[in-house]
This record gives sequence, structure tokens and C-alpha cells, in this order.
Amino acid sequence: MNVTTAGGIDCDLHPAVPGIAALLPYLDAQWADAVAQRGVHDLEPTSYPLRAPLTSRPDWRIAGAKAGSSREQLCAQALDGFGSRAGILNCLYAVTTLFSEDMAAAFARALNDWLAAEWLDKDKRLRASIVVPIQSPELAAAEIERCAADRRFVQVLLPCLADQPLGRRSLWPIYEAAARHGLPVGIHAGSTYRHPVTPVGWPSYFTEDYVNQAQGFQTQLTSLVCEGVFSKFPTLKVVLIESGFTWLPAYLWRLHKYWRGLRMEIPWVDRPPPEIIREQVRFTLQPVDAPMEGDALLRILDQAGSDELLLFSTDYPHWQFDGQDALPSLLPDSLKTKILIDNPLATYPRLKEDFA
Repeated sequence: MNVTTAGGIDCDLHPAVPGIAALLPYLDAQWADAVAQRGVHDLEPTSYPLRAPLTSRPDWRIAGAKAGSSREQLCAQALDGFGSRAGILNCLYAVTTLFSEDMAAAFARALNDWLAAEWLDKDKRLRASIVVPIQSPELAAAEIERCAADRRFVQVLLPCLADQPLGRRSLWPIYEAAARHGLPVGIHAGSTYRHPVTPVGWPSYFTEDYVNQAQGFQTQLTSLVCEGVFSKFPTLKVVLIESGFTWLPAYLWRLHKYWRGLRMEIPWVDRPPPEIIREQVRFTLQPVDAPMEGDALLRILDQAGSDELLLFSTDYPHWQFDGQDALPSLLPDSLKTKILIDNPLATYPRLKEDFA
């Protein structure tokens, strides 16, 4: 990677559960028995089909296993390979797709314990997001409370396309627990697969699903602002992961315009939405959805109005860029340093304890 500053912090790495057998030692006995008796298979989301090119670079695939399932390979290729001092694990095991709140809570507990024992304990550069059962905000808050004592958990992970807008008050116990423990909430591309990714029905192709994820992020960001999450929890940080960001300037203009005309409907939003978003929302770098030539990317960042919005990420093992070019080379060195180091440290307070 062509950068002048080593020691970046990778804010989006994806460890893969090798198979459901890996979680059995971490499941409560009741649920381990249920898995065996019911013949429960792996909880695999369809966000990244196994053989789709975007799912993994060819040289990051593992013969006979899932890409991202080897801790040694992830650390060698994603941390050593990009000169990163630390990385945040965002495990996309499909806990959020289960209909049973109790089963979802059990799998979330097992998954978080597996991450701690098999990944965090074995490489001091790794940190992780807390996977929670969004099916039950109360159980999700309880899982945050349980995991927050382990300072290596630095974020709470939610899917972008859940069963309802993420700003709804029924979900506020999650934000209250996260804010109380100084944990950002990461919203990652993906779905509970209850509803279409578009407002007009189910698409036919993976390409359509992938493109429309950005629209889902815009909807959720609007919900968080307008429902008053940021007003209620002024210290809360939200990180949009794999959302893209080139849509942000036009989106901020539109949201600000209609807030000015309709603010009597949402009086708790007592300052301009662009100001709220620039202060409390961050975006991971990959995928960079901007032209790499000329100054287009720099103009987009200038229009967004802040150099604190972007956090470095490789999205390992997903394939979002060519070769080692995770960080666009045309960025000025001062901005590279902010994206690689300063912005992640400012966003994740727990990272400062060991990596500042």
C-alpha cells in the first residue's frame, strides 16, 4: 500500500466461523443439545455468496475452508500485509436472521465468547465488535453489559437492513447500553432478510442487492437523526460500515433542506442534521465508491465538510480494490494520517488504551 504513515488501524475485518461445530463448546448445554438434536446447520448469510468474486480475493481464499476462517492468515494478510497496528473484527455470522429471540441470544453469546477465546486471546492486535440479538433489544442490551467488561470489545454491531428503522424507540436500550460503556455502534451492510432491499420489492440479482445497500444506509441514518437517537445520546458514535460515502454531500443537503422546512415535526432535533452527522457519524473507507482518477474524491470529501468522517478499512477478505490499494494514493499525507490513525483513535475510545 502506497502510504507514508505505517501503523494504521483497520476498522473492518471479517473473521469467518469455520462451521457450527466451532461454536458448540461455547454454547450453553441446552442449546448445544438442541443444535445436535435438530440438525441445525451453519448460520450463513447470503450477503456474500461463497463463490462470488467480491466475497474474497483469489489469493485470500483458503482451499476447502471459508475465506477469513484462519486467524493466522487474516493477521498475516490483513494486518502484516497492510502494516496495520490493530484491526477490528466484525463477524457477520447470521445471528440476526433467527426468528427465536432466545436462540439468537444464545448464539450471540457463543459467538462473542468464541471471538474472545480463539481470536482476541491469540493476537494482541485484534479487537472485536459485540454481536447482539437485535430481535430483542433487552437481550441485546444484556449482551452488551456482559461483554463490555472485556475492554477488547470496542463496538456494538448491527445489520443495516433490520426489521424496522434503527432509530425507533424500541431499540433505544441498545444505544443506551452502548453509550454508557463508551462503545460506538457499527451498522454493517447486510440484512435480516425479512424485507426487500428496495422499497418496491425484491430484486433479481446480487448486483441489485449490493447497489441498493447504500439506499438502506441513508434510510437508517435519517431514522437515527429524525427519531432523536443522537439528541437522546449525545456522546454516541455510529459507524456506517461498507456503506460507501460519495452519496453523503447530496444527502446532507437534502436532509438539511427538509429539516428546515419541517423541523416543527421533530423539535428534539434542535440543531442542523449535517452538524449532528459530522460530529457523531463515521464511515469506513472500503468500498471507495468514487473515481480514483483526478480530484473527484478530494472534491467529494471537501463537500462533505469534514476530514474526520473516514476510517481506514480493508474489508478483508472481501475484494473491494485492486492489489494493495486500499487507501487511495492521491490523498494528501495529512489526510492519510487522519484516516489511518487519528480518526479511528478518536472514534473508538478503547483503542487509545493500547494503540495510541
